[in-house]
Amino acid sequence: MDNVDVSAVVADLRARGIDVIRASYTDMIGTDRGRDVLIDELQNVMGHGMAFCRAVFHTSPMGDVVPVQGGIEDGLPDIKAIPDLNTLTTMPWEDGVAWVIADTFTHDGDPAPESPRNVARGVSDQLATLGLSAVIGPELEFYLMEPDPAGANGMRRYADVVGNVYVVGRKGDPRGILLKMLRNLRDTGMQVTAANHEFCPGQFEINLNHSELVDAADRAFRMKSGVQEIARHEGLEATFMAKPFNDEGGSGFHLHLSLVDEKGTNVFGDADGPDELSAVGRSAIAGVLAHAPALAAILNPTINSYKRFGPDTLAPWLIDWGLDNRSAMVRIPPERGGAARMEVRLGDATANPYLAMAAVGAAVYLGVRDKLEPPAALEGYGYNPENAPMLPQSLPEALDALEADTELVEVLGEFFVTSFLQYKRDEVERFSRYITDWEFREYTYHL
Repeated sequence: MDNVDVSAVVADLRARGIDVIRASYTDMIGTDRGRDVLIDELQNVMGHGMAFCRAVFHTSPMGDVVPVQGGIEDGLPDIKAIPDLNTLTTMPWEDGVAWVIADTFTHDGDPAPESPRNVARGVSDQLATLGLSAVIGPELEFYLMEPDPAGANGMRRYADVVGNVYVVGRKGDPRGILLKMLRNLRDTGMQVTAANHEFCPGQFEINLNHSELVDAADRAFRMKSGVQEIARHEGLEATFMAKPFNDEGGSGFHLHLSLVDEKGTNVFGDADGPDELSAVGRSAIAGVLAHAPALAAILNPTINSYKRFGPDTLAPWLIDWGLDNRSAMVRIPPERGGAARMEVRLGDATANPYLAMAAVGAAVYLGVRDKLEPPAALEGYGYNPENAPMLPQSLPEALDALEADTELVEVLGEFFVTSFLQYKRDEVERFSRYITDWEFREYTYHL
């Protein structure tokens, strides 16, 4: 917010009973990092920023500092985080707290190249060179869990009853947690639209309205953080893990994407085009298909992600597209005209929202720039590997595909991609040395 009167912002917040600003940003994997700042310090923070160790971008979920460029090898230098007051909103589940997203910069004042928000901004800027903006509506699934000393890792699924898909009310949500989440997230101005019990016991979905790529990523990032925080206030735990349970399905992160021109007109559809899609829309679909193996590394970014894939899972397995076909990786919903769009069903809920949208936006950019044409649409039920190429079946395979996709790397930024690959290959290496419960159960008795 240029030329903002910070003192006026502070006065307004104080009049509303707010005395703390929570400034947060996402690390490489989507974890909410930041700092709570007393409101009287906001003026100083806007002037000099907040210092954080740069390695926070690539710290593992277990707290290990992964040796990624710009971190350990450079002596663990700082980055600077400055609140973006355009994103200032309330935080209804924390009394007296307002919430703002921070932008991050290196010591020389340049935007931090591994910052996911900066990566998303860069892709949006490149789409603008084609006179286009990506408009995205995110859909995120997650599980709620409650403490249980006898359960796996001391937890069990909340409301663990089968057959409650799309059931509303206390039958599928006995404590009304989903309604609390929906109302609290609405009151942040996050533009949530609806929520429902999903297919599996204890699994829920919250949908967000559509908006420009970076704003949509901001809101999806905040939604994930908000869901996790509200669950903790209720004595529960929310997980966006791709497939947390052997006996139930995984959680997806679907992106409904359209393209608009500089006047804001949807150019994805065309009443006179094949399947009422425009040439631009078809090229956007083709770009996502052409770069799907590399996209998998970012939209399915964990070892666990690939346990969600497979036939008859309603999660993608093949690189295909179809008209209103949920067994395809890219589904074209039946609406046309101003609502024409594609639904990219590849991602799982562990994906960092900024990186997921940036990666899909980059593939769309390349497809439109190069005027790619998609293959024939899937007809009938998918999952037949004779009909379409198969997606990567493991994280190492997907990482190799990302490294090899030089066009996508260029659009996303070589520094970011190199950092991401270093971080994720460290994860693969650590897992390869770890003894799992499955191995112990399988081998110890007979062998």
